[in-house]
Amino acid sequence: MENITIALDKEVIKAGRAYAQEHNTSLNGLIHSLLKQTVMPASKNWLDECFELMDQAQAHSRGVRWKREDLYRV
Repeated sequence: MENITIALDKEVIKAGRAYAQEHNTSLNGLIHSLLKQTVMPASKNWLDECFELMDQAQAHSRGVRWKREDLYRV
């Protein structure tokens, strides 16, 4: 992976670091992710990627079921 140098205002860097910390990443990781999402073509297999991410989450409903109207209750 190649390195680049960019110039940003101190306020942008400070806000970026705070945002990155809140999202458990680094400023470098945040910039990398955002740039990649912006310039790389979208995957044609987006549905497969969605299911892969769901599998990686290892979430379990523990048998809880919802009705459609339950999902709209605030």
